[in-house]
Amino acid sequence: MKCSKCGFENKDEAKFCTKCGNPFNEQNSGDSAKSDNSKYIIIALVIVILLLVGTIGYFMLNSNSSEPVQSSDNSHNSIDSDSVQSNAQEAESSDDSDSQKTTTAVSSSKSASKEWVSIGSYSGSGSGSQSIRVPEGTIKVELSAYPIKNYATNHLYVSGSNDVSGGVDWGSKSDVETRYDSFTYTSSSEEVFTIDYYETVSWNVEFYRYQ
Repeated sequence: MKCSKCGFENKDEAKFCTKCGNPFNEQNSGDSAKSDNSKYIIIALVIVILLLVGTIGYFMLNSNSSEPVQSSDNSHNSIDSDSVQSNAQEAESSDDSDSQKTTTAVSSSKSASKEWVSIGSYSGSGSGSQSIRVPEGTIKVELSAYPIKNYATNHLYVSGSNDVSGGVDWGSKSDVETRYDSFTYTSSSEEVFTIDYYETVSWNVEFYRYQ
């Protein structure tokens, strides 16, 4: 027994401190009261916990037993039926969409397959002329030439039997440089074009058909 007044260690059965004479009755009764209070608190907590566990278990058992089995099955059947119908409608909509996409893709592919295809390439130098036959269709002509000197008469002209023509030339004060020109037309029959060139270092004429 430790004296609360002087701190001297005494025997457990001592009623008074052998050093200072302090009585131990009040200290023992206080410790005993504290110990009893702790026991009561623990017991009360255990009882409360048991009551809570029992209440929760009771409500859980009642809620599980109160669910009607027949109603649950019907509900699932109803949901499954609605789900199947909805999935079928989505599948039909998806098929229609895929069909439309396929049709669009095919038509786009057909239109995208057309392009300008070269059907004739002609080139030369110096002065002269030549005639060529061009098939029917939508035709594009691209031409270019570079003059020997600036004589004010240097030129490259391309003219067709359908009165469609194009070309390049240089004036007396023009720069001596390569010049370009192009034109397009559509014809349902074959056309004859004349390429006329004068005082050129080089010239080039390309015919394309849109197909």
